[in-house]
Amino acid sequence: MNPRTFTVATDDGTLLRVQEHAGAKDRPTVVLAHGWTLTRESWLPVVGPLVAAGVRVVTYDQRGHGESSPLRGAASVRMLGDDLAAVLDVVAPHGPVVLGGHSMGGMTVMAYAGLHTDDFRSRVGGVVLVSTSADDLANRLGAVEAKAMALAARLPRIPAGRFVTRNGQRRLLFGVDPDPAHVQLTRDMVARTSLPTMGRFFGALGEHDESEALEALRGIPTLVLVGDRDKLTPPRHAHRLGELVPHAELRELPGRGHMLMYEATDEVVDAVQSVLDAAVPGRAR
Repeated sequence: MNPRTFTVATDDGTLLRVQEHAGAKDRPTVVLAHGWTLTRESWLPVVGPLVAAGVRVVTYDQRGHGESSPLRGAASVRMLGDDLAAVLDVVAPHGPVVLGGHSMGGMTVMAYAGLHTDDFRSRVGGVVLVSTSADDLANRLGAVEAKAMALAARLPRIPAGRFVTRNGQRRLLFGVDPDPAHVQLTRDMVARTSLPTMGRFFGALGEHDESEALEALRGIPTLVLVGDRDKLTPPRHAHRLGELVPHAELRELPGRGHMLMYEATDEVVDAVQSVLDAAVPGRAR
């Protein structure tokens, strides 16, 4: 069955492009949020095996990314948390759901937990956090790169295009011996991202701190994945998540970088399936 693609309107009028893959109604819906300068397509390697196993999966483009409305004004991770709430209200209004987030998408899940705690705890049966961080991202790139991002935030709405190279993406985002096709797919997604979206969300990630929000995950099955060659969110961020969510299972993958959906597809699928199997929606917490 072909996936259903539609739009969800947020309170401020932003239109989010959403894709739903049908699956079993007696299991939680899996909702996956993508990372900075990527699109919902980055989850496709994981979506296929989950759908084949009968899981209902929903992906969507974050605001300013992919086919969703362009970013208007300032950016913040908490804005994305509210966007996730809007998506959930349409695709799974009564739960249960398992949430997965990669990089900025993981931060989106954390922001949703902090802003909509009652809904989170009543509807979310499990969480998978991939290559992400709760805080302390202000110094993740050098001074030159930070200045370039600050400039991009003020530029007209044009795609990053030729400023994004395959070699640059391979060095920054991938670990040992990546598949060239995966590098190209990633490069193309990043290149289609507008410069203001890239720059403004870069600044938003530097301000991101949802360490207190993680209390909402107490008792909810949680799995954290990180590659030991991840340059954007190195393993120390995953270990920090493990400290903040003591019951979470942490899996550190040798030789892998930031793009685990491509570099470690089987491991990410297994993580989602593990959380699905452990999810007990609606239980008292």
